[in-house]
Amino acid sequence: MKRVFIGIAIVFFVFSCKKEDSVTCTSCNSPQTQSFEVCRESNGNASVNGEDTGTSYDVYIAGLEEAGASCGG
Repeated sequence: MKRVFIGIAIVFFVFSCKKEDSVTCTSCNSPQTQSFEVCRESNGNASVNGEDTGTSYDVYIAGLEEAGASCGG
């Protein structure tokens, strides 16, 4: 019985601590640039052309839109 409890605890711990590894991307464009893709990395930062910007995705998109870019939808 003790082994079953330990096994269940280990499985629960492994799955509850797994990080989200998915990356989601959206297309952006502006009058000054060609269309480009901005992605939300698993760490929450934005990346462009595979390069992490070091900036939160939401902050990065808001800045692009404030500068006149159109992203997503």
